[in-house]
Amino acid sequence: MESFEVKTPTGDPEHPKDFKTAGSTTFDDALSMIEFGKINYVLIIIAGTILTAFLLETLGISYVIAVAECDLHLSTKEKGVLSAVGFVGVIVSSHLWGFLADTMGRRKVIAPTLCLTFIATTLSSFATHFWSIRLFRFLAGFFVSGSSATIYAYLGEFHNDRNRSRAIMGASFIFGIGCLLLPGIAFAVINQEWELIIPFLDVIYRPWRLFLVVCGLPGLVSAVALWWLPESPKFELHQGKFQQTIHTIQWMHRINSGKKAARLPISSIVADEADKQFEERRAVLSSSKGFRATMRLVWDQTAPLFKKPYLKISMIVCFLHFGTYFTSHGMYMFFPEILNKMVETRAAGFNNVSLCSVVYKQTPETMVESQVMMECKQTLDVTTYGLSFILEVIYALGFALIGVIINKVGKLAILVFVFLGCGIAGALIAVLTVPLASMWLYMILVMAGFSGSVVNAVIVDAYPTSLRAMAVCIALMFGRLGGVLGANMLGLMLDTHCEWTFEISGLILLLCAVLSFFIPNTKECETKKEPKVPE
Repeated sequence: MESFEVKTPTGDPEHPKDFKTAGSTTFDDALSMIEFGKINYVLIIIAGTILTAFLLETLGISYVIAVAECDLHLSTKEKGVLSAVGFVGVIVSSHLWGFLADTMGRRKVIAPTLCLTFIATTLSSFATHFWSIRLFRFLAGFFVSGSSATIYAYLGEFHNDRNRSRAIMGASFIFGIGCLLLPGIAFAVINQEWELIIPFLDVIYRPWRLFLVVCGLPGLVSAVALWWLPESPKFELHQGKFQQTIHTIQWMHRINSGKKAARLPISSIVADEADKQFEERRAVLSSSKGFRATMRLVWDQTAPLFKKPYLKISMIVCFLHFGTYFTSHGMYMFFPEILNKMVETRAAGFNNVSLCSVVYKQTPETMVESQVMMECKQTLDVTTYGLSFILEVIYALGFALIGVIINKVGKLAILVFVFLGCGIAGALIAVLTVPLASMWLYMILVMAGFSGSVVNAVIVDAYPTSLRAMAVCIALMFGRLGGVLGANMLGLMLDTHCEWTFEISGLILLLCAVLSFFIPNTKECETKKEPKVPE
């Protein structure tokens, strides 16, 4: 073990029993000395808000394609492309942001990308053609990727091993509450009947355009809030900023315990093996110049994830994220539109039709000819917003429950329960002929998103700090690829092979349930120390 000396006051002599040794300590033990308090809650709230911003940016378009069909002249195929193009931006940039976050800093990536995301999404609200809104939604996805993946590493590195998973699930709970904003904002903004003509841009500014801008506000607010917070102390330690690391820890202690609290008796941080490896990598980075050298560093940062001892878990978590996003995001993109059709079908008195029959418009002749089914809509049925709101409430309560039980039942039990339940729901949707039951099964299917935060908690626990942000970004890159394929599959197959889309999604989730059993270190109900991935 190597000790890096930093001279600081030795702390409060009245509490010598609080620590095993005075002065020299490991990073995790130093965090354990801090009382869990205000800073932790602020970090959790900001992290949850950033995750909410990502959801609003990527899934808010699902409401737009349901009401902007006339303005943008969208076909079903183009709706699928527009639903997925944000995820394409996320996929293209995930590797870049993971590398920058692991080499430049978490906060230096998160805050600027949130600001750029807001600019891109504001510009998209003025688009008048399919190609222009597609471009700006791609850029919004490109930039929002930098914050959505990196925030897990940033939040986790302010917490010790015992509290890390619970902090991530706490952020997921805030995210769940924030998800309530999506149908709420959509109802408050989209279901209005006004328009503003902007002659010099040749734009008729309708409510759905304003909806896009409002969806970008949480990200902008989070970016402003981050300027008041420090860089991850673990990252600072790995950058050789040992005094700054201790300063950040003391700052957290002072805020959580009160301004009059005695300083912690920390004079040095003892480095573990991962710290030493990161220090060597930092030295190489500082001496590297040129594009070729930088690409070599990117490769060196990525390759360890797919070699022993991390190969097995990397392959599994990438597929689990693929299945999760394929369903929770890809299948959700047409959720408001399909749900609206189901609501109208049931309201018209047809209670013996399947979901796919409604999609095919294979309902009784009187209904096919109904103006309700044929008109180009600018608003959605109020019941559609109500059911969407119920879905988000379930998400919020579910994340809260997972945060409470994750250390008691373990990550494996949660993953298997979510994947298995949602997979069965997906398999049943296509065969039921009761509209109300089909709507609820559709809602259960897209609840596969519960597993995403649990998988991220697995990743944060399983990888060292030097690889953590990259691991999350790579896994989420595969997840967003699943979202792209899911949305495009619906766009291409929904009108002709509706049943296949739900059956494929259900089978993928059932496979994820099986693969969950092969994740190392998920059966423990409570983590005492940082898990080691077996070879």
